Amino acid sequence: MAALAVLAVSACVPDDAPNATPVDVSGSAHVIDGDTLDLDGTRIRLFAIDAPELSQSCSDAAGRTWDCGTWSKAVLKSLTTSETICEARDIDRYGRTVAVCTSGGIDVGRALVREGAAFAYTRYSTIYAKDENNARAEALGVWQGDAQRPDVVRAQARDLAKGAAPSTSNPSECVIKGNISQSGRIYHLPGSRSYDKTRISTRHGERWFCSEAEARAAGWRGING
Repeated sequence: MAALAVLAVSACVPDDAPNATPVDVSGSAHVIDGDTLDLDGTRIRLFAIDAPELSQSCSDAAGRTWDCGTWSKAVLKSLTTSETICEARDIDRYGRTVAVCTSGGIDVGRALVREGAAFAYTRYSTIYAKDENNARAEALGVWQGDAQRPDVVRAQARDLAKGAAPSTSNPSECVIKGNISQSGRIYHLPGSRSYDKTRISTRHGERWFCSEAEARAAGWRGING
């Protein structure tokens, strides 16, 4: 697996939002990391994407490590050189505005996923799932070799902070297994015949899903589909 140097656990999910009304915002963007901006004092968390942690490393096709977290931040900075306009969707539990942002007419989140600089965060929306599939097929960015999804990195960091061994299992409650085999991209439901013996390798593009709809939107099909 890729070498990981996790210095801090960052929160990236819009759970337990405080009682506040999100508002649209625009202005000059100050980039915090690969999926977070500051617009004139308003902290923005990009909707439906999850970029590598700043301290995260990935591996290329030859197995060499590279700083995908800092690279993702640089890509976001290159995408937000003109006025950035953010359409608010929510307020997350840390008070950040969760938003879809455009700069120069470009959907910044979509561009990040399409370049392999971020993952589609399909736990919350599948709007960028096809863009991730395309980036994976072309081995762009994080897909050129070995990369862990940021939620896995954060889960491991939490385990380390608690003094526990890092978990190698699915860190969320998403239990549908997206497997890639000679039969193509197949998802397996808990209780199905092949579920227990199916092993998921994120290194090879396999993944976990939270619902069948999410799996189908990402290009997987049911075992009888």
